[in-house]
Amino acid sequence: MTAQDLAMVYARHVSELQRRSTEALGRGGFDHLVVPSGTLHYQLFDDRDYPYAVNPQFKAWVPLTRNPGSWLVFTPGNTPKLIYLQPFDYWHVVPQAPSGAWVEHFDIVIIRKPEEALQHLPSNAERCAILGEPQSALGDAAIGKFVPNNPPAVVDYLEYHRAYKTPYEIEMMRRATVVGVRGHRAAERAFRAGASEFGIHLAYCQAAGQDANDLPYNNIVALNEHGAVLHYTDRDRVPPKPLRSFLIDAGGSHAGYASDITRTYASDTGGEFQALIDAVDAAQQQMCAQVRAGFDYKQLHLDAHLALAGILQEFGISKLSPEAALETGVSSAFFPHGIGHGIGLQVHDVAGFAASDRGGTIAKPDGHPYLRLTRVLEPGMAVTIEPGIYFVDLLLDALRQGEHANAVDWDRVEAFRPYGGIRIEDDVVCTDDAPINLTREGFAAAA
Repeated sequence: MTAQDLAMVYARHVSELQRRSTEALGRGGFDHLVVPSGTLHYQLFDDRDYPYAVNPQFKAWVPLTRNPGSWLVFTPGNTPKLIYLQPFDYWHVVPQAPSGAWVEHFDIVIIRKPEEALQHLPSNAERCAILGEPQSALGDAAIGKFVPNNPPAVVDYLEYHRAYKTPYEIEMMRRATVVGVRGHRAAERAFRAGASEFGIHLAYCQAAGQDANDLPYNNIVALNEHGAVLHYTDRDRVPPKPLRSFLIDAGGSHAGYASDITRTYASDTGGEFQALIDAVDAAQQQMCAQVRAGFDYKQLHLDAHLALAGILQEFGISKLSPEAALETGVSSAFFPHGIGHGIGLQVHDVAGFAASDRGGTIAKPDGHPYLRLTRVLEPGMAVTIEPGIYFVDLLLDALRQGEHANAVDWDRVEAFRPYGGIRIEDDVVCTDDAPINLTREGFAAAA
């Protein structure tokens, strides 16, 4: 996408946010939308701050992720206002003045002290929907100045519609994917060279050009049995011997948007674990093809269980038919999480269970408590598809002691346990036609 094209889709993006915000304010009975960027939080009994995380409601409007103390104000019928904190500070790097094609869509006011924002915010805070964390309060809370109120009618509407990505947002996610793919390519090379989990992580960050403060989530870099820990982040400094397998779940960030990518590798590319990876990969691509307008994401999750249970049966791990494995819960012992989630401004994007833009909840299927998205897919939605097969001692011990212990060939389980597990994850956009697989696109372009 050229710079001119990007400027055009960004202009349409801001216009869409204004349309959504006007409707949300009307539903809540407010005149102004006020969004603080957030503030720094300090550790208890210390003068060190936690890593700053920008308010997602703020970065939805502007590509600013390192600007605490700033504010976005939108009043229907007026140009949005950006109150931009550029402090006098010789201890830290001061944010540069706003620049780029996006600035023409805002009235920008530069302030030097956080409290100066009060001069530029609406005069009556009670007429404002203020979306932010409590620490973002500005002024004397006792007399009702700018304290986030997060009115449900406004938040529900905005978060529900955030599931529908604008062309600008899809482009930002595509660029975040480029960052993630660079890191993944380097991580695989480091694994093949015999690096430790920590060494692989460093190779990833170097190639991606991002560190812990930039990445959208903590990298999961797991060798051998550690692949059975769903959110493994310990990163051993010494590689195990022998080196059998590698699971990496790591993404990238661009202008406040995230990519979320998982791949699994075998040291022995001609062995049975590689064959199991290949089977999961083939099934995962079929699941990605189900990301179609009108398809229920809950059904996609249940279909994934059937597909993975079929693989377990094919490899002699399960003795049950896929349908029986799903019905008895045996499949959940090997695939214990949801098939995926929404993604965009946040890795686990909001409103995954929303029944409508007026609130309400769509329940998860019985027996599947960890599914993060239950909505019907529609054009513009971006989701992850991340099936997995794991050999988790805690879950397998419960299965072995339960009524369905005979449904599993435990010798086959023991053969695969040293490899930990498999997860393969892509970011996929639903359209009016075939889905867009941002992750596969990114790997193909980097080949």
